[in-house]
Amino acid sequence: MTKKEKQGRGCLTNRIKEKSKKLFHYEITEQELRLMVHIQYVMCNDQKIDPNKISSDERKILSEWRDREYIEGGVSGLSITKDFWDAICELIFLGYVDIN
Repeated sequence: MTKKEKQGRGCLTNRIKEKSKKLFHYEITEQELRLMVHIQYVMCNDQKIDPNKISSDERKILSEWRDREYIEGGVSGLSITKDFWDAICELIFLGYVDIN
């Protein structure tokens, strides 16, 4: 019997990729998954993105999310849709909570 490798927290797994395809119609990246955790934290706290805490690559992701109308704003105040909130919570659960 082979031992199943334990999933690392925040790792992009096949089930996360498949779930993201169902939720967003595309496969997210590991960087997106990790940014979702930060966005969840921001929304639960001051609802403002600190530009010193995100990279230029993450800014590009945020811009793509704005284009898809998942989020609005950022530094001056962030808002997200309920559907996007539900989707990121589901993906965060799979990537950080329900790990094998």
